[in-house]
Amino acid sequence: MSTFAKRERLLLADLLETAGPEAPTLCEGWTTRELAAHVVVRERRPDAVAGQFVKQLAPRLDRVMEEYSAKPYSELIQLIRTGPPKLSPFSVKQVDEASNTVEFFVHAEDVRRAQSDWSPRELDPVFQDTLWSRLERTARLAGRKAPTGLVLRRPDGQTAVAHKGAPVVTVTGEPAELLMFVFGRQDAAKVVLDGDPDAIAKLHESRQLGI
Repeated sequence: MSTFAKRERLLLADLLETAGPEAPTLCEGWTTRELAAHVVVRERRPDAVAGQFVKQLAPRLDRVMEEYSAKPYSELIQLIRTGPPKLSPFSVKQVDEASNTVEFFVHAEDVRRAQSDWSPRELDPVFQDTLWSRLERTARLAGRKAPTGLVLRRPDGQTAVAHKGAPVVTVTGEPAELLMFVFGRQDAAKVVLDGDPDAIAKLHESRQLGI
């Protein structure tokens, strides 16, 4: 049975292939080639990924990223499509679904929304509910460095507190859009912000959101 993570993986691969290796993305400083390399390294080089979180290991991650970025672009796309090796934890369906549904959704949107003619995807309610469930679990982590109090709200009134503090800014939108906002893609998120104008400006311009 297909999963959301599998669907988003294949969509991401298709978008990267169509865009070509030098297209812009919403990941600051990364072209599509570098984004593709990141996805492959994350799944296939756990020895290097620790460099995202441990400063002393960052040079190793940089070297591995350069190595993979130098590979033929078509090879990177194929590695994304085929997925991780069998010994990788990501090869387990449950782990893949839990770890990659949001990862691949956000990165697919990083490619789509970097284009001038993009428009929001029509997402089914079940997928939106799945994204909301993931968002509820990660909101505090993604919003831990927010410069203001931050509350995320769905149009139906469900809320998740991403950061406690004052003044509070409430961000309202569909789960997919709230994810993009709290993962640091504020400019590309279709949301409505309510609160003190200065706090809204500070939150919108913040580069501290995300995991």
